Amino acid sequence: MDMDTSGGADVAVINGHDLMRRSKSDGATIKRHMEQELKMSELFPLREPDEEDEKNERIARELETNFGFDDEAPPIMSHEMKRKEVEHQLNVEGRSHLRENELPSPSSRCYNGHDSNGQVSTLDVLFPPVPPPPSPHQEPSSLAHSPSKQPRSDVDYKRRLGQHIINKPLDEFQRVQVSEPVDLVDDDLMSAARHLVSALKIRERYAAISQQSFPRTVASFIDQTSGYRVTDTCLQNALKNSQHLPTQPAFAGFNETNMASRGDEYPQFPLVPPLPDDTRVHAAMVEGVFRLYRTPPAEGGGGGVSPVLVADYPYPDRDTFVKDLNELLAITAHGPTKTYCFQRLTFLDSKYRMHCLLNEVKELAAQRKVPHRDFYNVRKVDTHIHAAGCMTQKHLLRFMKKKLNKHGHDEVALEGGKPVTLQQVFARMHLTAYHLSVDLLDVHADRNTFHRFDKFNAKYNPIGESKLREIFIKSNNYMNGRYFADILKEVISDLEDSKYQYAEPRISIYGTSWDEWDKLASFAVSNNVFSPHIKWLIQFPRIFDIFKGKNLVKNFGELINNMFGPLFEATLQPSKHPDLYQFLLHVIGFDSVDDESKVDTVRFCSTNPTPENWVSDTNPAYSYYIYYTWSNMVVLNRLRRDRGLNTFVLRPHCGEAGIITHLAVSFMAAENISHGLLLRKSPVLQYMYYLCQVGIAMSPLSNNSLFLNYNRNPFPDFIARGLRVSLSTDDPLQFHFTREPLMEEFSIAAQVWKLSACDMCELARNSVLMSGFSKQRKAVWLGENWEDDGPGGNDISKTNVPDIRVCYRYESLVAELKTLVQHCICDTPPPPIDN
Repeated sequence: MDMDTSGGADVAVINGHDLMRRSKSDGATIKRHMEQELKMSELFPLREPDEEDEKNERIARELETNFGFDDEAPPIMSHEMKRKEVEHQLNVEGRSHLRENELPSPSSRCYNGHDSNGQVSTLDVLFPPVPPPPSPHQEPSSLAHSPSKQPRSDVDYKRRLGQHIINKPLDEFQRVQVSEPVDLVDDDLMSAARHLVSALKIRERYAAISQQSFPRTVASFIDQTSGYRVTDTCLQNALKNSQHLPTQPAFAGFNETNMASRGDEYPQFPLVPPLPDDTRVHAAMVEGVFRLYRTPPAEGGGGGVSPVLVADYPYPDRDTFVKDLNELLAITAHGPTKTYCFQRLTFLDSKYRMHCLLNEVKELAAQRKVPHRDFYNVRKVDTHIHAAGCMTQKHLLRFMKKKLNKHGHDEVALEGGKPVTLQQVFARMHLTAYHLSVDLLDVHADRNTFHRFDKFNAKYNPIGESKLREIFIKSNNYMNGRYFADILKEVISDLEDSKYQYAEPRISIYGTSWDEWDKLASFAVSNNVFSPHIKWLIQFPRIFDIFKGKNLVKNFGELINNMFGPLFEATLQPSKHPDLYQFLLHVIGFDSVDDESKVDTVRFCSTNPTPENWVSDTNPAYSYYIYYTWSNMVVLNRLRRDRGLNTFVLRPHCGEAGIITHLAVSFMAAENISHGLLLRKSPVLQYMYYLCQVGIAMSPLSNNSLFLNYNRNPFPDFIARGLRVSLSTDDPLQFHFTREPLMEEFSIAAQVWKLSACDMCELARNSVLMSGFSKQRKAVWLGENWEDDGPGGNDISKTNVPDIRVCYRYESLVAELKTLVQHCICDTPPPPIDN
């Protein structure tokens, strides 16, 4: 201990900090200083710097040198910043004898803890100012404090930036918090919470069975409640004693594990994997769902030998599915649950408005500090677009003129058993390339298509001629879809030129013939319509009644057999379907499409006939389609997983019109949905979609032309409440004018609803999270920790979404789940609801 006296006061220097001893005559001053020192010691407890502190300080200086962090808030709170914060708090509390206008200037302070009058300031004692750097001819002061020796706050968390880890203050934005005492919970509140938890468990169970995603944060919270724990254990037990199929490892070159090193550049695309070995197993449909059986020992021999079940991949039978669906529908109609969900959604809406009011400037400042990145060069995926309408009307017009002028002698169709050329087709319409115009094509939706889905479908026929639709935007035609492939490759080329835009186009399989899949795969492989910028979805139109009326199928079971039979066969015996095997590697899921406003004449229930026995001309209900699509996908996913192949998800059109039953069944079975407009009419389902973060691809321009005016669209409300929504185009052919329809969708939404740059980047990030691109690609686009919940899974240098926004979303979701669990009494099951 070194003793020094100055200005009539005794000063002891301990560990580089000055502790003041005042004379006995100034007892009141000593007491006041002791109170201040006690207060500040509680705020910032001093401790000896350790190796971790020195390491973090070194990294901070390196980041400041290499990345120019000198213009932004320092990652580690500096000594002077702590001093100013404490000084401000003491002034606010009225406990400091030094006011802001009474503080001596920095130049008048001495580095031994005294001011110019010889008096020691309490702030100077705990936070002595750092002296200016010595001149080259001046000896460094022994009292100068190294930055690595400064005390720091223990309240921080670590964030990754590139390969560096820096400390960032946790309390970096203003939060809106509301305390909710559990002892004020009434019976209605408890009942509502318990029923909501029951609904979340239903979705968790069906997601586990079908190998689709379920949020880990939600699972960890509902795990604390009573009742069954939804896991995959029951499925593993069912397969425990069954004989497994030969496992085929995944193709290492196709899983894109090396994407992080080379970005989006492919040396060759598509990557063609080797065909795996065929298996001695065949698939057969039983009551609408495929099962796997052992092939008889000899073809035609051993008569009377019944097939042996090889692998019993379990799935919920139809009665169980109907029971769970009815339970969900009963919960959506439960009065206390509706009240609870409406109140929580209203609170989330108001909370978001307050968050924007308090933190919008900070979010914008965080975005401005990110070099290079802005909305235009963050990845964005069009997660809902139809291949037949992926081009704009002007693009289609230019393409048709080009083909008519340069390839007019191509044979494009058969008429009367004889081939006809493209010029002959237009000549019979009394048209030339000069006559063609956008107005003549008449493929753009207008006010006449509002609530008229039949007229909307007719718009796919250029000039009102179905023959032109077959020639230009069909894959199964006389030319094997060559023109359609050419225009698709032009659209893909535009996506590749933009570099940051991706798409997941949907193409139809109708289920009217067994070889339909092989024809589609041949079209895709022979024309090479693959690209790193697209993934394919298969849509199943719900038009069985039309096919049955035309005698194209005998029953609904034949439709299901044609939809899924070739997929099982291509998985089990790839040598029989080599093109289909390769095409399926680029397919990420299935969609269910048609006019949802059509009334279901037959209600989905346990008494419905099985698909093999559905022979009437009546179209099955929406839920009937979804169940048999989902159940077959469950078996197919488990088979492909055992074979080391990619699996699929269900992403149907849902909630565009019709009844909320569509949203309920999709909540059970779907990975995410398209449209979701009807959620505005059901607060319970909307809150459930929020809690489970079910992705919703919304298309306001499409809705504006078909079912809902733009100003009534619930899209801004969904953003405010925290639902995982993204913007998509649906059909640029009918709804968009510019060459970049996805950017047009974003620009109009930003103008109408006054979206901020942070909002638009958040929507782009949501589109990537909802997409079916590989985990390796998402790690390149979003950051290597993108699967983590909260700000730890966000990399602002890649997404341009501030950690403030991601942290707010995560904390809001956790608060809702915590409230729900607290309100859910776990010792008794929820009371039954009348269905």
